[in-house]
Amino acid sequence: MPAFTRSVVGLILLTALAAAAGGWAGVHYGLRTTQTNLGLDALLHHELQLTAEQDSRIEALESSFATKRETLEDEMRAANRDLAAAIAAEPDYGPKARAAIERFHAAESMLQEETVKHVLAMRTVLSPEQIKRFDEAISKALTSDPS
Repeated sequence: MPAFTRSVVGLILLTALAAAAGGWAGVHYGLRTTQTNLGLDALLHHELQLTAEQDSRIEALESSFATKRETLEDEMRAANRDLAAAIAAEPDYGPKARAAIERFHAAESMLQEETVKHVLAMRTVLSPEQIKRFDEAISKALTSDPS
């Protein structure tokens, strides 16, 4: 096999490996987020017996957060596309890959901050007894093993 063909095959395999790793990480992140969101959603809307006013305020907070979350998730996906392109373009771990990873981490960090702000904003809508149950659910979500 000529050296050029081996290089092309190697780049294709490396790109496929990076895409698979990114996909695996994305799926695990999504599953962990979905499980936490489903638990909190069920608690909020089915177990805490929210008043109509509380429900309305929380729905507004959830709508606002959904927009922010989608924007930041789009940024993370764009950073992963940049990383895939960098891996295909650079033979070594270079500035393009480093920049893509930094871009991803910045968006991921902002998403985590916005999520915490969202949780704390929802908490302000609750009564003291509801806050106790809510805090227990948050603590459990943050300390349980996601696997």
